[in-house]
Amino acid sequence: MKDHAIVECVPNFSEGKDQLVIQAIEAAIRSIPEVRLLGVDPGADTNRTVYSFAGPPDAVLDAALAAAKAASPLIDMRSHKGAHPRIGALDVCPFVPVSGITMEECSALAERFAQALAAELEIPVYLYDKSARHPARESLASIRSGEYEGLEAKLKDPAWKPDFGPVRFAPRWGATVTGAREFLIAYNINLNTRDKKQAHDIALSVREAGRTIRSADGSAVNKKGCLQAVRAIGWYIEEYGCAQVSINVLDYKKTPLHKVFETVKEEAEARGILVTGSELVGLIPEAALVECGRHFLVKMGKSPGLPLRIVVDTAVRSLGLSSIAPFVPSERIIEWAMKGKGELASKDLTGFADSVSADTPVPGGGSVSALAGALGASLAAMVANLTVGKATSTEDKEGMGLMALEAQALGGELMELVDQDTEAFASVLKAMRLPKISHAEQELRASALEKANILAASVPLRVSELCVRSMRLCLDAYAKGNPSSFADALVGSLLSFAGFHGAVLNVKVNLKSIRDGDFVARTKDSLTGLGARVESLEKEMSRLVEKADSPQG
Repeated sequence: MKDHAIVECVPNFSEGKDQLVIQAIEAAIRSIPEVRLLGVDPGADTNRTVYSFAGPPDAVLDAALAAAKAASPLIDMRSHKGAHPRIGALDVCPFVPVSGITMEECSALAERFAQALAAELEIPVYLYDKSARHPARESLASIRSGEYEGLEAKLKDPAWKPDFGPVRFAPRWGATVTGAREFLIAYNINLNTRDKKQAHDIALSVREAGRTIRSADGSAVNKKGCLQAVRAIGWYIEEYGCAQVSINVLDYKKTPLHKVFETVKEEAEARGILVTGSELVGLIPEAALVECGRHFLVKMGKSPGLPLRIVVDTAVRSLGLSSIAPFVPSERIIEWAMKGKGELASKDLTGFADSVSADTPVPGGGSVSALAGALGASLAAMVANLTVGKATSTEDKEGMGLMALEAQALGGELMELVDQDTEAFASVLKAMRLPKISHAEQELRASALEKANILAASVPLRVSELCVRSMRLCLDAYAKGNPSSFADALVGSLLSFAGFHGAVLNVKVNLKSIRDGDFVARTKDSLTGLGARVESLEKEMSRLVEKADSPQG
């Protein structure tokens, strides 16, 4: 596990109507300082609220326990009714590895939660998915079979002895299921019908488990559905006035969201039913929406390498994600909700220029160098995107699309480095302000300064590497792109060239303060190699600039 491990927790509580209960659970989660609450998604008809929060593993564990303890006196399953299957007050509480933590470590965290929850509330707890101790318990649907109403009888069966907690029925609470799992996308597709049976029939056709049919001899035969790693049911939601195909995408890498949407749409149309939009419950990984947006852009004949906000907006519009309530990417995409944009990267042009020109040491040349490289990469992407629309062959279209994707990725990382460079220099200033009276204080200060200076050299080193790649892309865009945009490609190359030299200057300045000889030697070797590549690219760029300046250019 890394120092900055991040885990997401998505507890589903069986209460979607009483705002006082919903808010009490929310307040319990917010009471843990290191945890960030990412979303609260109540549903009146399902009578269920899905919470999502993330943070360091131990803090996430504390928040999950705090939420469960807050819910304990407030939810009584004996009077609970809702459209969604459930087995307890805290029905399911999955832990999802986001970054810096393995699935095995996340599973161990879920077990710690299960043990603490069972002991604290004296309720039965089952482990599922990646944490399951028995094959029959890998599936949430299997554990939940019979729901709350059948739980008392189920607990009498030795095969369903809880993994933690007492082997007895807890009438107010029921039971809780917890474990580690991959990122699950809860996704509902709206139909222009109120017919729950039709919606469920579509669900049976698309979900991986499929349906049971009768063969010619009368025996039961399972007919698999067409979508791998997908679970689905059909229901009617009074609040929306329509039936939905309610879907859990267990692995969006195996079955992307656009495939789910288009398959349900085809099945619906075959029954004379129209899809009118869809909704996400909880959060979604950026990659899942980006893949979806790029799919629809390519279908339109557009480049997949358009700016991220356009790609995401295309996915949102194509799936109809705002058909029920506005879909706000900054709140619903997990990476965006967790970190947001850096302070500098989120400024407008005037605000950025004002920040640079102020009487403060940061932001300075390092951040500006990263911005220059990012603008260079953006111009490479622009030329590639303009060319895609006019390419005559599929090969050229795909090639320029890939160039645009690479340029967008470069530009995105360089924009992150705009803020990282300023943060790195700020860490140097912070270390310099540490006390240095005693010998122990001097050693602590020297160690902090060394780490800060290494970071302050590493960030512009990365900027210089990316600027070299941006130069190469800009020159490739000049050679292969739309001839009317050659000047844009050259401007991009010049900006990347300036960004490279600005970054290298910052690396060299910071190296003077670093005592680690091996780091200094490795960094100088890297700069030598990068310098040789840039020298070659500069000759190519200068020749093209001279050509553009000539009367025949």
